[in-house]
Amino acid sequence: MNKAIFAALGVLVLVTISVVPNHASSFLPLTRVFLNGVPTPVYFNDGDSFRVMGGPMDGAKTRLAGFNTLESFGAVHSWGTFTMFELYVVAKQATYNARRGTWHCTSDLSEDTYGRTLWYCPDLAVDDIRKGLAHVMSVDEEPGRIEYIRAQRLAIAERRGIWAHGVPDFVLTSLHAANEDPTRDHTYNRIVSTVDGHSEPWEHDENYPECTTVCHQDTHVDPARVDAVTRQLREDQSLVTLLANIDNLHLAQAVSRYARTDEMPTWMSEETAHALTAHLAPIKASGAFGTITTVQGACHLYVPFNRRFGIRRASCLGH
Repeated sequence: MNKAIFAALGVLVLVTISVVPNHASSFLPLTRVFLNGVPTPVYFNDGDSFRVMGGPMDGAKTRLAGFNTLESFGAVHSWGTFTMFELYVVAKQATYNARRGTWHCTSDLSEDTYGRTLWYCPDLAVDDIRKGLAHVMSVDEEPGRIEYIRAQRLAIAERRGIWAHGVPDFVLTSLHAANEDPTRDHTYNRIVSTVDGHSEPWEHDENYPECTTVCHQDTHVDPARVDAVTRQLREDQSLVTLLANIDNLHLAQAVSRYARTDEMPTWMSEETAHALTAHLAPIKASGAFGTITTVQGACHLYVPFNRRFGIRRASCLGH
């Protein structure tokens, strides 16, 4: 290559450097996301959270609500015949999928318990869930958005992504050891239903050693029998008024919850819960739910938050 070409390249390099902003985003793969209608550059650090890299909210950390991708800090999830590494690969695919698109998100700018702004990005959520790269998740016992649930049902039926080698009744999304926060009165792990995306607390008092694999034991009830009992309640004329304001998704969840635990969901009023329990108790006693079994569900490798990244990264996560 002659000196003239070298000189031209040198000028090009200088010009390029001069127009690139002095910002960390210069070295990150950025994605265009419309935040409340404003096109904004963001950096997806995993499939369900990003940092805003420009505009009025520059630097803000976010969490995408209504769905969840698996942990991407290491190989920590397993269920069915999946290995932890295989589900780790799917978690990484969710991150890359988010980075490749252009998405539309809305928020009232409320925050989660970690100080992250909560955003709803339905186009990204449905795309991820439909591909089996994420699952529906509410942070309480309310079912997830119906369009998300429909996408998940299709993904499960087609055994896509995280459902390819098994479908637990609940996904174990987070682990907390009892000694992590001595100020707490109780400790719980979060489990999320694969039927409708609602969360339930798995309360415990265990101090998990680092790199321990913890598995949830699913109390499994035949979904077809749950559906049959749900229809039976709908057809009971004495319950028409009681159930008038409860849609089928909520009612099926309540029936399943009672079959598994003899409890009602927390979203239900005390009066309704008492009346519905009176109807479900003899139905359960009659054997209408069939054999209720306990099977190993989803597992999760426990690593304290401060040991997941950097030089203090736990040895079981690799390097």
